[in-house]
Amino acid sequence: MKRLLTDFQTFWRQNSEIWVERFEYKEAAPHLLLQAFLQKVVNGGGQLVREMALGKQRLDLCLHYRGNAYPMEIKIRYSDNKVEEGISQLAGYMDRLGIDEGWLLVFDRRKNVDWETKIFWKTKTFNQKTIHVIGG
Repeated sequence: MKRLLTDFQTFWRQNSEIWVERFEYKEAAPHLLLQAFLQKVVNGGGQLVREMALGKQRLDLCLHYRGNAYPMEIKIRYSDNKVEEGISQLAGYMDRLGIDEGWLLVFDRRKNVDWETKIFWKTKTFNQKTIHVIGG
């Protein structure tokens, strides 16, 4: 997952402006491009589940590969910080799945923020769970 999502960060940085402009609903662009990027894993024998129902809420993406599940929550940041909200939400989904590791992707859409700030990888512990926070 580290290599896969790091490669996606590079792809996003190099291509996001071109693709985002093609969508009427701009908030959908990060979701759809990430799904398309993950398709290579699906083609390799994995399965990508979108909007996976977990209780009354829905996990954005869950990649299933070689008997493992990799839950991913996506947040779009325009002004306020979505990281703490996303960590808590993802941890709840991870509880339902019985998984101790998850990925929170935060797409920073603020106009005045440079790419060096937008692209990051931080690993946090929340409720005894490992959550990788990935900036894009």
